Amino acid sequence: MVLDSGDTAWILASTALVMLMTPGVGFFYGGMVRRKNVISMIALSFIVFALVSIQWVLYGYSLSFGPDMGGIIGGLDLAGLMGVGQDPSGTSTVPALAFMMYQLVFATVTLAILTSVFAERVKISAFLVFGLLWTTLVYDPLAHWVWGGGWLFGLGALDFAGGTVVHISSGFSALAIALVIGKRKGFGIHTMEPANIPMALLGAAMLWFGWFGFNAGSALAANGLAANAFVVTNTAAAAGALSWMAASWYHGRPASLGVVSGAVAGLVAITPAAGFVGPLAAIMIGAVAGIFCYGMMLLRIQKGLDESLDAWSIHGMGGLWGAIATGIFASAAVNSYTGLIYGNVSQFMVQIVAAGVSVGYAFVVSYVLARVVDATIGLRVTENEEYVGLDISQHGERA
Repeated sequence: MVLDSGDTAWILASTALVMLMTPGVGFFYGGMVRRKNVISMIALSFIVFALVSIQWVLYGYSLSFGPDMGGIIGGLDLAGLMGVGQDPSGTSTVPALAFMMYQLVFATVTLAILTSVFAERVKISAFLVFGLLWTTLVYDPLAHWVWGGGWLFGLGALDFAGGTVVHISSGFSALAIALVIGKRKGFGIHTMEPANIPMALLGAAMLWFGWFGFNAGSALAANGLAANAFVVTNTAAAAGALSWMAASWYHGRPASLGVVSGAVAGLVAITPAAGFVGPLAAIMIGAVAGIFCYGMMLLRIQKGLDESLDAWSIHGMGGLWGAIATGIFASAAVNSYTGLIYGNVSQFMVQIVAAGVSVGYAFVVSYVLARVVDATIGLRVTENEEYVGLDISQHGERA
């Protein structure tokens, strides 16, 4: 294909937008932990960006998008970005390097989302080891299965921008790790007040803003499909914010953190469907996501599970709903695919299979990895270090 300057400009801009989401996660999470751990949470997002950037260049991109090997993983033909240059490849109209960088920022934000479960109690050294293993053994294979020509792609699974690859993987991995790592000291006994709610709101705003590049950029061209994804992304976020606010208002008062959490839930749920549904379906998807994810958060609290910042209830369960909703609402008026409401039962069933496999794979592999890392170098800081806070004990700094 011939390089298109407009498409290239849009992908470069979208890459920058998605990059902003990784520190956005840091601010979002940093505002919700206690004051003694604010630096730790924000720093984890910057560490994630550096770590995955190197992994992706060395071999992660090749494992995800290299030549297919049995539908399971990509070969190492592109390791070190060999052959990935300034010209388009395949049917693309953007430089191969631009596509590579766009996919890199997806990988970074996925691991950043997973830092939710490590909040306030994990050593930096253990996180570095786990993060590298997780990106290599969970994210890269899933990306290949769905986007790199792997077996779920061959099955016909639809995931426009990462409902399974990004959100189900990080959310259900967080659930598995929470079962290994255990609760924070004093969880369920002492009140753990957020350090800075305005900071969390700022982080959520960065996420909402960056998500336009996340979803609309996934059209990989500056075209009508990108415009549709842009519109439905905003629509679902708004519906999720309002429905979560309404649900929480019914149970008490509409907290600002609930409003932005609902927006994130709506954004998560529309991600796999953004290139396949229109605005009215986006309202339904976002509204259901807000209520559903709010209910999952309440369930987590009721069960006493310390998955600290709700990656499972928002990203995991929101991504699960979004993947299934894609199989319900996909419309030929937007793309060439149809869903259950248009009589396409097979697409609906494929979406359930893809979502179920992604849940199972991410959960099992993450649980095993967490057990291995904990048994070898240990995941948690000491009780005294946790009491003092990770800002001082891990970074020697105070917010």
